[in-house]
Amino acid sequence: MLYSNWSLNHFTAYTRNPQLRRTALFILGLSRGLSFTAHNVFDKSPQSHVTAFVQGNRLNKIPTKFELCTILNSCAKTQNFRLGSQIHAQILDIGFDQNLYINSSLVNMYAKCGAIVDAMKVFNGMEFHDQVSWTSIISGLSQNGQGKEAISLFKKMLRTQIIPNCFTYVSVISSCTKQESVSKCSELLHAHVIKLGHESNKFVISSLIDNYSKCGKMDKVVMLFEACIIKDSILLNSMISAYSHNLLGEEALKLFIKMHKENVSVSEHSLTSILDACGALTVLQQGKQIHALVTKTGSNQNTFIIGALINMYSKCGNIDEASHVFDQTVHKNNILWTSMMSAYAQSGRGLDALKIFDHLVMEKEIDFTPDHVCFTVVLTACNHSGLLEKGVDYFEKMRSYNLAPEIDQYACLIDLYARKGDLESARKVFDEMPFEGNAVMWSCFLSCCKEYGNVELGREAAYKLFELEPCSPVPYLILADICGAAGLWNEVGNIRKMMRENGVRKCVVGWSWVEVDNEVHVFSVGDLSHVRSDDIYLELEKLSLEMMSECSKQYNILISES
Repeated sequence: MLYSNWSLNHFTAYTRNPQLRRTALFILGLSRGLSFTAHNVFDKSPQSHVTAFVQGNRLNKIPTKFELCTILNSCAKTQNFRLGSQIHAQILDIGFDQNLYINSSLVNMYAKCGAIVDAMKVFNGMEFHDQVSWTSIISGLSQNGQGKEAISLFKKMLRTQIIPNCFTYVSVISSCTKQESVSKCSELLHAHVIKLGHESNKFVISSLIDNYSKCGKMDKVVMLFEACIIKDSILLNSMISAYSHNLLGEEALKLFIKMHKENVSVSEHSLTSILDACGALTVLQQGKQIHALVTKTGSNQNTFIIGALINMYSKCGNIDEASHVFDQTVHKNNILWTSMMSAYAQSGRGLDALKIFDHLVMEKEIDFTPDHVCFTVVLTACNHSGLLEKGVDYFEKMRSYNLAPEIDQYACLIDLYARKGDLESARKVFDEMPFEGNAVMWSCFLSCCKEYGNVELGREAAYKLFELEPCSPVPYLILADICGAAGLWNEVGNIRKMMRENGVRKCVVGWSWVEVDNEVHVFSVGDLSHVRSDDIYLELEKLSLEMMSECSKQYNILISES
């Protein structure tokens, strides 16, 4: 046996890592004649070098530093935490625990396995750090949802002699997306990237595109993209996602069609994004063509793509096809069940969505555990169907699944009460929930106050919105309508005066689109940007004249009959 009983007993007595202690006890047990063998664990790994490593272990051969790095990298790729921690025990026993390259591989392995605490322990215990160890720990923190810590460690790295590489920047840029000061953070990192000469690296640019798009800075996204001399599949796929995320579906579709014509490979993530764009634009024919491409490329069992297909068909008004896609899927999970329920809820078939949910909860054999998103969909279905009591029951049922209601579920509950006219109960939920009400919640509540003519609560909701959305004219106009309906004309005058004093304009331009011959055309009121705008306005004028002529005829007929 490779390990001495003394070293293992010493290790189990003094190590602070419980996982490594269990590993050492496991190996110690092997040395004392337990019936199972350690190589059974190693043999499960598919890599050929793992097999070679195991063979060497059987022969009591001490592995080289290169072999240890190789096997740790394999554990990182396969996320084999158990095997990696056992190798860590072996490294400690051999005495390689201060080797820079092995420790960097250990940091990478633990980080990729999600054991970020163990990764930090190894990293902090290293006497020296290199690019690999810094990048591995920053990447690990970013991937495990600790973006703030990743950025803090990156700043610490900048104070050392180690210069970040392109992989370091990809990791730290990804960390920025969840930070409050995301825009400022992105711009600072962008400046760093240019300073160190990484502005031509496609992975770094792709990360910056993703980052800027998530904070809505599409001008910077387009600037970055246009500045790239070589636009490969990575950058093109990133742009499709950026357009789709910012509801620029027409641009996403145009780029997708161009990529398809030029035989540029499209990632599964991009297929999901472009299907979302088709759903948002309600362009069914384009969506069907992409569905055919999904089938052709063999991506028709990808959970996220199937969910996007269901969403696309339901938004395009073809709920039967959405249901067909769902039924054809072999392996159904929480994401797909929720997608189908959401499709029914959005298509005015809320009762069908609730039937699915009740069936899943009752059938214990089905692998389904409702989460927050699922309950949001169910509550939305109750909302659309006007089922107040059932919605309240579902809201309370969340706690039986150890789910504390989040702001989305509270928003649904408020909307449920308000739409049914119980404005007092809805207002009470605002006070009871452990969150501050956002603009969407107060806007929905204000609209219901208008519907039911409640001046007092409408006034409160409007003034909340004046604070949350100071530039929006909507709350001013709705409050003016509420007061006008109640005959409070002096208050209506004061509201209009307040709008003028605060510089709030009444006009809000909306956009519409239409699909003609498989091409999407976008337009707004008074728009002159379309290449055939003269023809369009000429046709509108003809239609207006025809309508006026028809109205005149009908009027003359009515006069003659009377």
